[in-house]
Amino acid sequence: MSALALSVLLSLLSAVAYAGGAIVQEHVAVSSPGEQYAPLRRPAWWAAVALNGLGGLLHVVALAYGPLSLVQPLGALTIVFALPMAALCVGRRAAATAWRGAIMASVGLAGLLSVVGTSGAHSLDAAQRVAVALVTGGVLVSLMVAGRAAHRHPAVRSLLLATASGIAFGMSSVFTKTVAVDWTDGVPAADLPSLAVIGVLATAGVLLSQASYQGGGLTAPLATLTVVNPVVAAAVGITMFGETFRYGATGTVLALGCGVVAAGGLILLTTERIERTAEVVLDGPVPEPEPLPEPKLPPDIPERAGTAPVHVLVSAAPAQESQPAGPSEPPLAFGPFYGGPYVPMPVFDGHRARVRS
Repeated sequence: MSALALSVLLSLLSAVAYAGGAIVQEHVAVSSPGEQYAPLRRPAWWAAVALNGLGGLLHVVALAYGPLSLVQPLGALTIVFALPMAALCVGRRAAATAWRGAIMASVGLAGLLSVVGTSGAHSLDAAQRVAVALVTGGVLVSLMVAGRAAHRHPAVRSLLLATASGIAFGMSSVFTKTVAVDWTDGVPAADLPSLAVIGVLATAGVLLSQASYQGGGLTAPLATLTVVNPVVAAAVGITMFGETFRYGATGTVLALGCGVVAAGGLILLTTERIERTAEVVLDGPVPEPEPLPEPKLPPDIPERAGTAPVHVLVSAAPAQESQPAGPSEPPLAFGPFYGGPYVPMPVFDGHRARVRS
């Protein structure tokens, strides 16, 4: 098996592992609505964590054997694989919009796979790593400052921070590939700074993604993050790792077109999934409040003709908060991984929807 075929196989297995872990985590969270951290005591949740770890490990190995411009976009297949797996495992059907997005993403990624060329295992030297780290840090700081300046415009601030998060995750994959290529010949001590950079970028990506959700919702930031992450990694792979496409300029144009189609499909998948999980569906109708009784005069105050009416204040008990008639699916908090896919982790979401009568 060639190195390119092996990297594609590992990327597909990684996406399947990520999707399986996401579905199991969501199922455990929905079936444990009582306490916020109750799923942590269930073996199924830890099995989902193991699946996520396996997905990350397979993605790292795929980066060592395959081009960054292909492996990183293939990581987004997690969202595509989650549709049929959720239908088979938990009986959750997806809307037509989601299936259109899945088809678009699959066609785009398949077209990208057909034009990608084989390339040797390239790494970055020390000077290039320092330059890339400094440039990435400068871009992230600039976007954070711009987002802070746009605090009066939540939508603009959200998109700026989501872009910064996507850049952080994409560049962490760049350093991951560099380290993975180096480790094929052993574990050199010179890779310790690169490992530190990976940790800093991954942490920054998580914090920036969470900050982008504040005031801007989930749809636009997550869609931006989903697209920016593989685009940045693929651009670095082409410019710095010597990765090319077949058929020359024609192949490059075809690859760009396939990337646009895949990005459109991922945006459809992301927005449709969030809109469905954000809805709170009740199993039964909300009961209407009972009317208050008519105020009556005390028996010791007789009614007299021609006198002013006596007003009696009747205190009513405060309206009680009623729980929904049935269980509802909690909104998902997405945790992006440096490999590209986004795994929902609703177990840490303690929000409880209430309906006031």
